[in-house]
Amino acid sequence: MKRRFSLRLALLLAAVLLLTGALLWFTATAGHALPVDPKMPTDPIDPTAPVDPGAGEGGLTIDINGPNGAPSSAIVTLVGITLLSVAPALLLMMTSFTKIFVVLAMTRNALALPSIPPNQVLAGLALFLSLFIMAPVLADINTLAVTPYLDGGMTFTEALAAASTPLQHFMMANTREEDLALMTRAAGQENPASPDDVELLTLIPAFMISELRAAFIIGFVIFIPFLVIDIVVSAALMSMGMMMLPPVMISLPFKILLFVLVDGWGLIITSLIGSYRMG
Repeated sequence: MKRRFSLRLALLLAAVLLLTGALLWFTATAGHALPVDPKMPTDPIDPTAPVDPGAGEGGLTIDINGPNGAPSSAIVTLVGITLLSVAPALLLMMTSFTKIFVVLAMTRNALALPSIPPNQVLAGLALFLSLFIMAPVLADINTLAVTPYLDGGMTFTEALAAASTPLQHFMMANTREEDLALMTRAAGQENPASPDDVELLTLIPAFMISELRAAFIIGFVIFIPFLVIDIVVSAALMSMGMMMLPPVMISLPFKILLFVLVDGWGLIITSLIGSYRMG
C-alpha cells in the first residue's frame, strides 16, 4: 500500500511539473511579438550658425510689462513694497512732518507736560497735518507720474523724474536761500543758474535746515507766555516765603488755563499750515 501511494504521488508530481512546463512554454511563445521591420535612419540636419545675443532681433529680451505696455501686477507690487520701505525717510526729509512734530513737542514741553499728549498722538497729528499740507503735491505726483506709469505711458525712470518735480518745487518754495547757498558751498558746487538746476542731494538737507530753523522760531514764541507765568509764580512764592513749594505745581494749572482760553492748539495748527507756500 505504501508503494502504491508513493507511486501515485510521484506520478502526480510528474504530471504537475509537465503541466507547468507546458504553460510556461506557451506563455513565452505568445509573449514574443511579431518581428517589425526597423525604420531607416533619417539624415542628420545641418547645424545652424551661432547668433550673437546682443545683435539684432535675435538677442534675448525680457519684457516685464504687459501686452499694452503697462507694468505687470508683480512689478507694481514690488515697487509698492519698495516705496513703503523708504516711506519713513521720505516723510521725514521731504515733507512738513519734521517741522510740525518739533513744534508740537516744544509746545508740550512749554506746558511742563513731558508725556502728555504722548508721542503717538503727536506723531499721528503731525502725519495727518502733513497729508493735508502735501495734498496738492501728492495730487500732482499722481497726475504726472503714477497714472501715466500704470497706464504704460512712461517708463519707471521717467516716472521717477516726473514725480520728483512737484516735490522739488515744494521744497524750493519753503527753503531759505541762505541754507541753500550753505549746502551748495559745502558740496563744492557752483551756484545753480535756476531753481530747476538745484540737485536733490543739495536741496533736501537745505530744506531740513530751514524746517528746523522755522520750528525753533515758532517754539520760542510759544515758550514766552509760559515763561512769564513761571516767573510771576516764582516771584509770588518767594515773596510769601514758600521756597519749599515747587513753582511748577502752581504754574501748571495757570498754563493749561491760558492755553485753553486762547485756543492754543488751533492757533498753533493754523500758524503751521499758513507757514507753508506751494511751489
